[in-house]
Amino acid sequence: MEINVLKDEKQHIEIEIGNLTVVELLRNQLWKNSAVDIVAWKREHPSKNPVLVVKVKSGTAKKALQDCIEKTLKINENILEKFKAAK
Repeated sequence: MEINVLKDEKQHIEIEIGNLTVVELLRNQLWKNSAVDIVAWKREHPSKNPVLVVKVKSGTAKKALQDCIEKTLKINENILEKFKAAK
């Protein structure tokens, strides 16, 4: 999966990610963070990769994104464990 940082400022980050499912997953999780002011994704054309845009009210956008990724990984690990237990 391709990941390119297009903009990296303290309270604003834009990242191009080569997977729309991952972008949407991160967008949904980021909305749960009270420090996040704006989170959305944009895409110039369906053949182009989506760009995740994150702006925060406090802290840094990079930290908010890192926290989101860590939480998402924990959620996915928990789901995987439950599937294995159900087998």
